[in-house]
Amino acid sequence: MTSPKAPIPRRGVIAGAGAVGALAAAATVLRPSPTPDSAEASAEPTKANDAGSGYRVTEHIRRYYATARI
Repeated sequence: MTSPKAPIPRRGVIAGAGAVGALAAAATVLRPSPTPDSAEASAEPTKANDAGSGYRVTEHIRRYYATARI
């Protein structure tokens, strides 16, 4: 007679879920940051923003984004 497989212990499932969460957090933190050239290129205002309305990227905003990078 063959014995049936034992069910997965609950602690193993919870530990596995915790390990997956830790790996996801590490992947987010260790993600390479964009180069300064690409960050500035994406932050340049469009012609619609030059008309006086909407979001504007000023020197103050660029400085904030530079200091907020991890």
